[in-house]
Amino acid sequence: MIRYLYLARHGEATPDESGLTEAGRRQAELLGERLRAVPLSAVHHGPLPRAAETARLVAGRLDGVVPRVSEAAGDYVPYVPAREELPPEYADVYLAWLGECSGEELERGPKLAQEALDLFTGPAEETRHELVVTHNFLIGRLVAAAHHAPAWRWFGLNFANAALTAIRYAPGRPPSVLFANDMSHLPPELRWTGFPAEPRA
Repeated sequence: MIRYLYLARHGEATPDESGLTEAGRRQAELLGERLRAVPLSAVHHGPLPRAAETARLVAGRLDGVVPRVSEAAGDYVPYVPAREELPPEYADVYLAWLGECSGEELERGPKLAQEALDLFTGPAEETRHELVVTHNFLIGRLVAAAHHAPAWRWFGLNFANAALTAIRYAPGRPPSVLFANDMSHLPPELRWTGFPAEPRA
């Protein structure tokens, strides 16, 4: 049967990342309002406070859905490529960034990403609508996988705070990204937070 996977980055976090800012809390509430008409059967979230608080505020706008914490929905590096996998023009930048991560993170992250792919993607036994409140890197990894892009291509994909992405998984068909980085539920002043500063339409 069909699985509809909704992916949302947490709301705007405080500078110490101990929770959400006032704007982040409002983003989460508006995301919950956006999802009220969706028959969600589950709300998964990563263990960090900014994701947990977002999921709690979203679920507060829904009926009968209790947030569930999942390590696989956490914040981590989801794939570590070898140099030869990367386009030469990007390899040095990408590998230099990875060089700033700890060995433990580089070992742990890809295992969790595979767990996320196993848990959250692919057709389901019955039609399901599920939300995962997570972080930028994992959304990028799941979107890249849905497009059958190289595994390293999570790098460079950016998602704004409380933006919504939806992927449809149906038997016998490739995944379909229905929409990505959708902020239509947010007023202009709450859009694009957590996104690189650049011209925006």
